Amino acid sequence: MPLRNRGTTAPAGGTRPGPTERIRLTHWVWAAVLLVVEVFTLRPLGLSGRGLAVTLLFAVNFAFFALRLVPARLVPERLLLPLMAVGVVAAAALMAVAETGTASLFAFFLAAFIGYRLDTRAATVLAVALSLLCGVALAAQAEPGQQGLLLMAGLSTGALVLAGMSGRSRNQAVEAAISAAESAERAARAEARTLVLTERGRVARDVHDVLAHSLAGINMQLELADALIEVGETEKAREATARAQSLVRESLKQVQWTVRALREEALPLLESLTALLESSGHHEALTVTGTVRELPTRTTHDLLRIAQEALTNATRHAPGGSVRVAVAYDEGTTTLSILSEPGTMPASAAGTGSGMGLIGIRERVALMDGTVTTGLVPSGPGRGCWKVEVVIPV
Repeated sequence: MPLRNRGTTAPAGGTRPGPTERIRLTHWVWAAVLLVVEVFTLRPLGLSGRGLAVTLLFAVNFAFFALRLVPARLVPERLLLPLMAVGVVAAAALMAVAETGTASLFAFFLAAFIGYRLDTRAATVLAVALSLLCGVALAAQAEPGQQGLLLMAGLSTGALVLAGMSGRSRNQAVEAAISAAESAERAARAEARTLVLTERGRVARDVHDVLAHSLAGINMQLELADALIEVGETEKAREATARAQSLVRESLKQVQWTVRALREEALPLLESLTALLESSGHHEALTVTGTVRELPTRTTHDLLRIAQEALTNATRHAPGGSVRVAVAYDEGTTTLSILSEPGTMPASAAGTGSGMGLIGIRERVALMDGTVTTGLVPSGPGRGCWKVEVVIPV
């Protein structure tokens, strides 16, 4: 017959008493009160004859009452039912030999404890047995004419099993509510951590895009200026230095764009792409097809960063080559294409990178539930060019 162990402890941390701890404290108070009441009212108490029997049964019954003070995890479930059965017999026996009505207190408390600790079926069986035994015990020692009244009094002892069952149900409800609240709190902490990590990754991609795009162009111009100085082309070296200075100014603008985007301020996609291309030295390189529509701020920001990374790669790996950018507004999708032709100048040290550019592009596209295609165009218009194409659902 299955038993229920209702002795769960307080939530981890121990800073507040759980329902089980509060119930155990109440049991301690009742134990002290019952001990005092029985010592002063239970008769006869003694060390011989009937008094000895009452004293021994009082000690046994109080030991069973004190069982509720023991944490449930320390009482094996396989022993709980036999122990309660012995307690039922001891409670009925005390009522049979004692001369005072306070002997029945143990039976009432035992019935409530049975309802609280045992499975409903087991508790019901023991409560019925307790009622019958207590009823017989009281009726056997009743005066003529009082048997029926005492029999009913004895039978009523098992009724308190319902109070124990009710307390068990309340305790289960409280524990379930606490467990649900703790689970919700853990889930909220996990979600908050996920959001922090996601935001951290977004900021890392933004910083990478800005620095990679800016520093690659500046580095290329400075290397060009250094090479021109070595061959005596001073005027051209000054022009390269001026372009590097221009890139620094444009980089400051891009930092401002990044800060605005991180603050979720709206950026116009086409105007920003035009400025991005001009800062890279590619004028009139943007084409737009379809009906222009406003995109979500997050989508606009990610498309700009993708274009920026693609332009950085073009500058790094194919310096001097022309770049064409196209935005197509189709029904249900927005497509961004960046096509870079082979370079006309050797890719020196500026051609090295962190290797995170394409990874960052794929991460951004995945967050937008889009698709990305990268690689050389094998045939048709743009053959031999490097193409990055991103399709975003809207």
